[in-house]
Amino acid sequence: MARRFHHAALVGKYQAEGIQPVLEEIAQFLVRQGLEVSLEHQTSLNTGMLGYDALDTEQIGAHCDLAVVVGGDGTMLGFAREMARFNLPLVGINQGRLGFITDVPIGQFREALAPMIAGDFEEEHRAMLQGQVWRDDHCIFDGVSMNEVVVNRGATAGMVELRVDVADEFVANIRADGLIIASPTGSTAYALSAGGPILHPGIGGWVLVPIASHTMSNRPIVLPDAGEVRLTVVAGRDASANFDMQRLASLLHGDQVRVQRSAHKVRFLHPRGWSYYATLRRKLRWYEGVV
Repeated sequence: MARRFHHAALVGKYQAEGIQPVLEEIAQFLVRQGLEVSLEHQTSLNTGMLGYDALDTEQIGAHCDLAVVVGGDGTMLGFAREMARFNLPLVGINQGRLGFITDVPIGQFREALAPMIAGDFEEEHRAMLQGQVWRDDHCIFDGVSMNEVVVNRGATAGMVELRVDVADEFVANIRADGLIIASPTGSTAYALSAGGPILHPGIGGWVLVPIASHTMSNRPIVLPDAGEVRLTVVAGRDASANFDMQRLASLLHGDQVRVQRSAHKVRFLHPRGWSYYATLRRKLRWYEGVV
């Protein structure tokens, strides 16, 4: 059988109960398809799987031409952020409920992966956010987010007040529990639960969503992703900045969170016939009530 790929990295949600036999089954399947298989270092360390090389991020980027991620969207988010700079294609196998970006059900991985290894797949590229925190003209944090950058109020404090600037233009001062800047991928995560719109991943934009705004007229807005968005802490105690799963606590008055489009995109592969709209229908149960 013709093969498009030759060396696959296997990544697993190693904290999940019963993950080792699942990973063993997928690894053996990939080997039977003619691929060399290596394990991501933490996956290898925490599962004790033998017979496969363990590679760190740099080694995966240098030696592998495919990564198979087994778990949920959270597992994929963390790994995708690390691998985007290598332009490595990722396939997500969902262990449990259907995910937005881990879209191959675990029970169907053989039928899905075999043609993909031969080069029959759908490919898409997802934009990411590059976020920084600046204090007194110094950058104190720099990170990449696939879903969102969030500024939240302190756990025991009242609202936070944030000045919002887009490019060089002042937009508003917003008093709320927090503010979300989400990518199209992140528009179906925290931003959606806060009342934001869904952005198709093909749109070059972000959604800015207030969390429990003090003023009802502060509504979500879709912004172009070509410029920089700046959130400056004006008032509020113990505010924090969250970059996907990375958190910087205790922002001070005058601290500025700056968000730009990342120079890298995440490269996803899907089975032939994959549809973003079908994913939305299943995940959000849009089909319910339809005869």
